[in-house]
Amino acid sequence: MQRHAKDLCLRPGENSVENRFDTERLLIRPLVPDDAKDMFRYRSDPEISRYQNWEPKTLQEMGCFIQQQMALAQALPGKWRQFGIFLRQSHKMAGDVGIHVLKADPRQAEVGITLAKESQGLGLATEALHAVLRYLFLDLGKHRVFASVDPRNKPSVALLERVGMRREAHFVESLWFKGAWADDLVYAMLCREFPANPMLTTE
Repeated sequence: MQRHAKDLCLRPGENSVENRFDTERLLIRPLVPDDAKDMFRYRSDPEISRYQNWEPKTLQEMGCFIQQQMALAQALPGKWRQFGIFLRQSHKMAGDVGIHVLKADPRQAEVGITLAKESQGLGLATEALHAVLRYLFLDLGKHRVFASVDPRNKPSVALLERVGMRREAHFVESLWFKGAWADDLVYAMLCREFPANPMLTTE
């Protein structure tokens, strides 16, 4: 298993991202206009947006964002590509996950994930993030995947640690965020580390 995964890691990295990748309970696919209402509902929730850089003010703004996303045929280096997370059985939107392939080095990618309040605590974020890591490492051959998180966001910190990402840095008051200086934690994983960190099923 280790040797097989290592061989996959050695493949040249690709920039394109397929249309969808699913898990046992989830459908993860690009956003479409019909997703705007559901996505605006949880993205505009003050509790959800507390640690988010982007907070949509209107449904129209969300619709414009989705239109811009649809114009991205692939995850271009330097651009965030956002995917909706949906429950496989009901097709209800549970959240969204973003992939940002670095322009300076496309062998590396940043990830971010947001779940609606009612979808938290069910292991869905763990399942979705594990699927994204697997796709970036084993299908696209990325060398390193990382995430940035506010240390006050305890559930997100726990999520990153649960999928096996390492804390690489703690930058103190490094970001001016919503009117105050904020700390920033950086978590990361290398391709060769992924097989040793199987998905956990609890959240």
